[in-house]
Amino acid sequence: MTDTPTSSSLSRSTSPSTSLATSLPAPRHEGRYRVAMVCLGNICRSPVADVVFSERVAAAGLADRVEVVSAGTADYHVGKPMDPRAAQSLTTAGYDPSRHRAQQFQAVWHDEADLILVMDNSNLADVRGLGDGGEPERVRLFRDFDPDFPGGEVPDPYYGGEEGFGEVLSMVERTSAHLVELVAGVVTR
Repeated sequence: MTDTPTSSSLSRSTSPSTSLATSLPAPRHEGRYRVAMVCLGNICRSPVADVVFSERVAAAGLADRVEVVSAGTADYHVGKPMDPRAAQSLTTAGYDPSRHRAQQFQAVWHDEADLILVMDNSNLADVRGLGDGGEPERVRLFRDFDPDFPGGEVPDPYYGGEEGFGEVLSMVERTSAHLVELVAGVVTR
């Protein structure tokens, strides 16, 4: 039997467990930065983070220096658009989710990405289990950068109701605001 997250279970999984991350790994290539957002299927959490963070990067005038991609650790949805509920939450908030197509994380991304941000501890274990596992400082929980609840997981809203997608979007927006400040500092040095 599969547990279905409720609003209260979503809230429990957001409690803080570490201090706010205030630095990023150095870029692999001077003046450029590649950030990969990763969840399980690449149809809910990581594409929302990709779309929101990409928008924040563009608004900060960094789109020519910062590349944002997303992927899932599993191949369940490769080639498909994001979950309609995730897309609707983005559209309602003024974002464009239409370009997203799910893809699977590949071990080579460990060598290509400056920062890999995973949505939960299961994703973290999966990503670190691929290839050489990457450099630990380059593979982090997305919410290590959440100014309100650092170190928490981004709960998977897939089996829940639409309110879960709104909660995820709120987490992603505030975390992306902090992340873009850090990335700007790294690419403009």
